[in-house]
Amino acid sequence: MDKTKRKAIIAGNWKMNKTPNEAKELLTAIIPAVKDADCEVIACVPYVDLSVALEDTKGTNVNIGAENCHWAESGAFTGEISTGMLKEMGVEYVVLGHSERRQYFGETDETVNKRTKAALAAGLKRIVCVGELLWERECDITEEVIARQIKLDLFDVSAEDVKKTVIAYEPVWAIGTGKTATAEQAEEVCAFIRATLAKLYSEEVAQAVTIQYGGSMNDGNADELLSKTNVDGGLIGGASLVAEKFAAIVKAASK
Repeated sequence: MDKTKRKAIIAGNWKMNKTPNEAKELLTAIIPAVKDADCEVIACVPYVDLSVALEDTKGTNVNIGAENCHWAESGAFTGEISTGMLKEMGVEYVVLGHSERRQYFGETDETVNKRTKAALAAGLKRIVCVGELLWERECDITEEVIARQIKLDLFDVSAEDVKKTVIAYEPVWAIGTGKTATAEQAEEVCAFIRATLAKLYSEEVAQAVTIQYGGSMNDGNADELLSKTNVDGGLIGGASLVAEKFAAIVKAASK
């Protein structure tokens, strides 16, 4: 992290976990545990938990995000949620292009780009996810994959808007598997992401962008991962569902 240049952000991604009652219980435990955080704290929760989460975090330093959004303002898209719906509720952040959306629900770089621009138009803050498959890493094309995703996912997004977009690097082979990229591997790819942004936009833009690591960061490895210059926070999966573990990661990012 380099807090002199950009803010550190720890975001929990609850995925398809927690009923509204369970969400209330978890947030009740998280809120006092992170109240002194010297980083931004976000809980990205399932749609059905948003109302409870927004109500329970009023007046606290915990911000609420959604886990996806559609690019259309309205229409015949059964089961989808628009950016306008999220904005009216008071949601601040939205996760876009998570690997599970790409793997299970047909998400492509084109649709990530459409969602990103829709979120931007609605005034939602964006966490855009990129990352390589294990096969792609073994084939030594990680950088090509990441560069392509960044170029396509952020296509036609202005430099000023890119500055305000969070990028989460999530090596797909390290998500929910218990495997974690080494701190050196995470730093290498996050530094490459920053270099790619500098090439596409400018060094000023690149240095302003918060880049999270999102591959099984937990309370045991957060200190080492967050000690790296280009790792500005984490998109936390399983550990975000346990208040004590999530608070420990927030504490690591608050140093």
